[in-house]
Amino acid sequence: MKTEKEKMLAGALYNGNDSELTEERSRTRKLVKKYNDSDPDETLLRKEILHELIGGYGKGLVIEPPFHCDYGSNIYLGENVYFNFNCIVLDVNTVTIGSNSLFAPNVQIYTATHPMDYKIRAEMLESGIAVSIGENVWVGGGAIICPGVTIGDRSVIGAGSVVTRDIPADVFAAGNPCRVIRPINQD
Repeated sequence: MKTEKEKMLAGALYNGNDSELTEERSRTRKLVKKYNDSDPDETLLRKEILHELIGGYGKGLVIEPPFHCDYGSNIYLGENVYFNFNCIVLDVNTVTIGSNSLFAPNVQIYTATHPMDYKIRAEMLESGIAVSIGENVWVGGGAIICPGVTIGDRSVIGAGSVVTRDIPADVFAAGNPCRVIRPINQD
């Protein structure tokens, strides 16, 4: 029989009030608070916290406080990833971000979702769908990336966009819902 955590990571319905998951979220909240309360010159402390918090990342990671996430351990980042102030990552499922990707202030990345059927929701069951963001992506301020979305390499997401479906590589996309506006000429 699968644990609630195994169900969560598999994208199946799970009980978020499970004791193991509750304990992991509590641990994460403490690490996030410590990170967010740190002084800008405490670079060694911040590196230690990120090492304990984030599932995996390459060199050159910068996360400006405040930052918030559910678990942290389900976040995997390439090299030179930058999160500006007040970003949120609800990582009940895997969030994968390629190298050299930039996130403006207030970007929100959600893997968490809830059943449409109110009877199932009333049972306090939820699920998550992985999010994948390519390399050299730039996400504008206040954008929301919804569960299950993939954003292709080198694309730009306009500020305030709500990304509800996949965005291909090498495009500028914006709006609510986010849609491709035009290709980006890489020459």
